[in-house]
Amino acid sequence: MFSGIVEEAGKVTKIEKQQGNINISISCSFVDELKTDQSIAHNGVCLTVIDKNAKEYTVTAVKETLEKSNLGALQVGDWINIERSMKINSLLDGHLVQGHVDQTAVCTKIEEADGSWYYTFEYDPARGNITVEKGSIAVNGVSLTVVNSRNGMFQNAIIPYTYEHTNFCKLQKGSIVNLEFDIIGKYLTRLAEKYIK
Repeated sequence: MFSGIVEEAGKVTKIEKQQGNINISISCSFVDELKTDQSIAHNGVCLTVIDKNAKEYTVTAVKETLEKSNLGALQVGDWINIERSMKINSLLDGHLVQGHVDQTAVCTKIEEADGSWYYTFEYDPARGNITVEKGSIAVNGVSLTVVNSRNGMFQNAIIPYTYEHTNFCKLQKGSIVNLEFDIIGKYLTRLAEKYIK
């Protein structure tokens, strides 16, 4: 379980294909604190550390993950948002994030707003996911508040700190991002589909 408060953007140092999977190596400031079998969110995708050395650690993304997220498009040199799993006694500064990406979205517009930025994202609503005004969503693993919620579209207001400490500063119009919709909203949507006719 994660909070969506990204610790930093790590740098992809190596990508190795292994049948239908890929091994991704990443450098970050806390490599020495990691251990194998540890869960870390990468652009919002929970992956397990399988190996590490003094400079980088390695995780594996399976075919299912590559098909449902933007991890398959990563290249060496890319920046990826990383967050270690929450401790049970830690403050929940973001919202409950499982590390299970629901689908991807396309960044369709970036607007500067006097020191902050508005990012517009569009996604396929046929997958059954929805946003609500002022609700929570994780975009590339970052816990954010939804504004201007529409069917298949929403915006996020990004403050300078988030812009500078995540890979939001690297996003452009056309960039693909990972979305994890709010878990409570997902359950309510499924219940409504099943019981409200």
